[in-house]
Amino acid sequence: MHNLTEFPGNASSNKNLSVIIKVCAVIPFFCVFLYCVVVMLHTFASQRQYLDSTRYILFASMLINDTLQLLSSVLLFLLAMGRVKFAFIYCVPLLLLSTATFQNTPLILATMSLECYVAIFYPLQRPAAWRSDRIWVIILSLWLISCIHPMVIYSIGMSDPAGPDVLSTPVLCKATFIKTSQILALFQISVYTLFFAVVAAVILFTYVRILLEARKLRQDKASVSKAMHTVLLHGFQLLLCIFAFTHPITESLIVLNANWLQEDIAFFNYFCFIVMPRILSPLIYGFRDQNLRGSIRRTIFCCSNKVKPDNRGKLRDNLSAS
Repeated sequence: MHNLTEFPGNASSNKNLSVIIKVCAVIPFFCVFLYCVVVMLHTFASQRQYLDSTRYILFASMLINDTLQLLSSVLLFLLAMGRVKFAFIYCVPLLLLSTATFQNTPLILATMSLECYVAIFYPLQRPAAWRSDRIWVIILSLWLISCIHPMVIYSIGMSDPAGPDVLSTPVLCKATFIKTSQILALFQISVYTLFFAVVAAVILFTYVRILLEARKLRQDKASVSKAMHTVLLHGFQLLLCIFAFTHPITESLIVLNANWLQEDIAFFNYFCFIVMPRILSPLIYGFRDQNLRGSIRRTIFCCSNKVKPDNRGKLRDNLSAS
């Protein structure tokens, strides 16, 4: 007697249910993230003190980078779930933006660590490049570095004469469409390894030096504990980014130890190592900051605070009229 799951109709129903569950798992998190980012960016734009601070400018650039990364990756995710096919040439801008912003995240983490190091060790003689009116040079340099690698990969992949026509052949909008040679694959692995080795070394060096300096100055235990928590949070987010680059290994391990479908494994990696680290960024870097948290609270409740006096004024007018 055959199992009911073997019938085509039941298999199709299970697949549709799986797609609905995946979409419903991603979209609410993305909407919450987008709301938090809009509130934070509005807070930055409306208060001059944040625009004059290098640390907050870097944080705002990280929010914009993560927003573009999530927006492009969610669009690619929805296209994949809907099995939408079109010419690969139209996918390239979306894939390029997704890859560049993904690689830009660890670079921004390292830059934020260096800025914290400069602020503590060079408070009065800060280098010109780390001032609030010059930090855009570093930010643009990070974007340039992040874009070089995917532009090289996609240019080589699209110019492959053995591949299908990128202008007319309809395909699913996935980076796996690009068939890379062994040399190109080795180049990609080398670039990824270099990226995260440098970032890990920078984060470890800067925060160890900051902790040592804090203890040398005999600061209270609360400050040292807060610095330790910051180190752990930076390390945790970097670890999640590293896991995203090791998805072939994690997929192989899951296949060996669990009876999962390939698309379910890909969704697990996407949700845990792409979506969640970006959603955690506002919580880690924004709401932990006391000044920013207070400004966000005032921004969120400003409308209700403005409405209440109006209501009281209308009530007084009604009473006086009666």
